[in-house]
Amino acid sequence: MLLRNKNAVIYGAGGAIGGAVARAFAQEGAKVFLVGRNINRLNIVAKEITGSGGEVETAQVNAVDEQAVENHLSQVVNTVGSVDVSFNLIGLGETQGASLVEMEQEQFVSPIITAMQSHFITATAAARHMAKQKAGVILALTAQAARKPYRDVGGFGVAGAAIEGLCRQLAIEVGPLGIRVVCLRSAGSPDAPGVDEVFNRHADNAGITRDEFESGIAEKTLLKRLPRLAEVANAAVLMASDRASAITGAVANVTCGEIVD
Repeated sequence: MLLRNKNAVIYGAGGAIGGAVARAFAQEGAKVFLVGRNINRLNIVAKEITGSGGEVETAQVNAVDEQAVENHLSQVVNTVGSVDVSFNLIGLGETQGASLVEMEQEQFVSPIITAMQSHFITATAAARHMAKQKAGVILALTAQAARKPYRDVGGFGVAGAAIEGLCRQLAIEVGPLGIRVVCLRSAGSPDAPGVDEVFNRHADNAGITRDEFESGIAEKTLLKRLPRLAEVANAAVLMASDRASAITGAVANVTCGEIVD
């Protein structure tokens, strides 16, 4: 098991990608701490994990509440001794589907502010604990819009670019402390309800069907398809594991080849 004896804190674990990552981490031996605002959603994921023999705990914490995040991490460390992996996967609450010139400033900056507040709070809090143990992995997730411009995505792509920039800066500061920082960049998983909703919105704007919109994006990738949730989660397992011990300050490409580095 790649994550045996690892303690992993996952923010936004009640969402589609958060739940997929939590299940994958647990299957690889990690004890997972599911964090989010909706305790009912967290409990659903936790029940699936315990049903498969995994170790899991849940906590209702808002990732933009600095004191609540710190209190929870301190509790985790006091209980199990360490925080080995921190992964922020909260939704940014962005509203896509309109051009920038048609968008109100508040609508544009909202996902950027949420991204920067939550990632700064969760990542730096984790780093402070990881520094004491001289080891740890901090993970983040963005999408191809962080690197490649798309129409009508509002602040979503800018938020992703900001997350990647934060990860690079944090990586150079905490690297000497034995902490790795890795961002995964996906192309959007069509089996995630949130992505499906966005695809429908963009398809309506383009005057095509939702399937035609997905096919158009898939055609731009080298593999001619988009990454599924399980594939993104598997990539996260690898980045969190000691098999990726030489990787930091990097953006792992999980776009099925839409972005070619």
